[in-house]
Amino acid sequence: MIILLGILGATVLALVLDMVRLDIVALLCLLALAWTGLLTPQQALSGFSSNAVMAMVAVMIMSEGAARTGMMERVARWVAGMAQHDKRGLVGLSSLTVGVLSGLVQNVGAAALFLPALLDISRRERIAATELIMPVGFAAILGGTLTMIGSGPLIVSGDLLREAGLVPYGFLDVTPIGLALLLGGIAYFYLFGNRVLPRGATEGGPSPQKRLIDAWRLPFVLHHYVISDESRLHGKTPEDAGLWEEYRLNVLALSHDGDLSYAPWRGTTFAAGQDLVLLGVEEDMRRFAEAYQLEAREKLGEFRHLEDPARAGFAEVIIPPRSEIVGKSIREYALRKRWSVEPLIYFGDGVEVRGDFSDRRIEPGDLFVVHGLWQHIMAMRESADFVVVTSVEAEPRETSKAWLAALCFAGAVALALAGFAISLAFLSGAVAMVLLGVLDMDRAYQAIEWKVVFLVGGLIPLGIAMEGTGTAAFLGETVMAVLHGHHPAVVMLGIAVMATLFSLFMSNVASTIVLAPVVINMAEFGGLDPRPMVLLTAVCAANAFVLPTHQVNALLMTPGGYEVRDYVRAGTGMTVLFLLIVIAGFYLLYV
Repeated sequence: MIILLGILGATVLALVLDMVRLDIVALLCLLALAWTGLLTPQQALSGFSSNAVMAMVAVMIMSEGAARTGMMERVARWVAGMAQHDKRGLVGLSSLTVGVLSGLVQNVGAAALFLPALLDISRRERIAATELIMPVGFAAILGGTLTMIGSGPLIVSGDLLREAGLVPYGFLDVTPIGLALLLGGIAYFYLFGNRVLPRGATEGGPSPQKRLIDAWRLPFVLHHYVISDESRLHGKTPEDAGLWEEYRLNVLALSHDGDLSYAPWRGTTFAAGQDLVLLGVEEDMRRFAEAYQLEAREKLGEFRHLEDPARAGFAEVIIPPRSEIVGKSIREYALRKRWSVEPLIYFGDGVEVRGDFSDRRIEPGDLFVVHGLWQHIMAMRESADFVVVTSVEAEPRETSKAWLAALCFAGAVALALAGFAISLAFLSGAVAMVLLGVLDMDRAYQAIEWKVVFLVGGLIPLGIAMEGTGTAAFLGETVMAVLHGHHPAVVMLGIAVMATLFSLFMSNVASTIVLAPVVINMAEFGGLDPRPMVLLTAVCAANAFVLPTHQVNALLMTPGGYEVRDYVRAGTGMTVLFLLIVIAGFYLLYV
């Protein structure tokens, strides 16, 4: 026990101080347990074949499949629309959605299912992932307390009560506490999120698009107009209307009777009933709309994909020496007609030109800033006429296979709800995605975040050692002996704190199994009803926010760009709030 407590203390210190990488800490812990003889080699390595690790590997692969097919785009758009594009509203609605889902599907599956949508919302709404992913991850953990099948500890608590000759709780008996915890967690981040969450974009600051927009002072708000029957724009071309030279505006797309064209070429004739998407400065936009009696539309409608960073954006394009466009003008080369991209800025010989630069002779080394669909910009990148220097932020999505990805996810969820192990259920879904061509096996391997695998797989043996050496039971009995004879609220607080601490370093199921017999004996000896004490233990096994050792936190740590200190800062307040809600709720409703 002394050796194990020493290893535990060193592991906690290394995690909190962030002395070395988390996966290295986990591996050092694993090796220490093996070399000191506390575990056999088979036990020390058993974490890598555990249900938890295999479930995480499976959901990583399935999340990649969902992202590649754009399956969660509709969910992201619905959430953004319902929240009216307000950051707090987006965080709250996303958290509520995932939290409720976690009451039916174990939390790691719910978090993984929604992760592609979260990343999509982050890109669309220009909200740093650091300010969005952690609150939703915490909500997934809290949502697991909504029903008796929402988490492993609650499921196993029924068996533990039955073995002790006590009546298990019903499906919704824990719902009042779970609902209070979920709403309390959402309120916590709504009120204090700006203080406890890390700020800024993930992994190295602003995105390439943000840097490009700032560097060139580009307008980025798109405007949708309809050409009315009375409009003077009818029958004119963009050049006739002075669109570029007088108003310095750009037409990104034009639609008429369902026929959609991007960056329409200069010979296009405007007609009544056409829909336009314009890009430019607000004041110039208003002057143009007033001059030509255009009818504004509040939403982009069929053009909404143009403001999706995963579908379209800005790019810098350099002209190489052997390009066909060298010595010609944009007018002669017909840039818009060939590539369906809109040129916004020309830069050559140290001169920056906006508006109309149609007749400037292009020389090697000249640069354009263009806007278009990523698929059109990637086609330019494959051409010998251009060097695209801006990184394309999104890969092409195979939206035709989105229904296959959704079917695989639904099948995995159905298997999990039917009572099969979540690892087996989601691994079956992941393999089905590969067999159905949603993604290939190489891509599946690339989707696995090995840092997370080694973190979780390396720390699982610590829980095995705590249980096998009797350290967990010894600590539990010692604490319960101290609490004996105190007020029920104090006893419940002691149980809740013990379950919380154990769940940080042990499997939450294992911590419930270890503590339940101790809690039952202590409650009966002290004249308390043991049933709520076991339920309290199972609920508090979800109170794992201070360190990224919980499966959900470990899964979301890399996509969110978090460090251990971020969990310590945000998780400390969440842990205290969790304990307050649980103690008050159990004292009022169950004891």
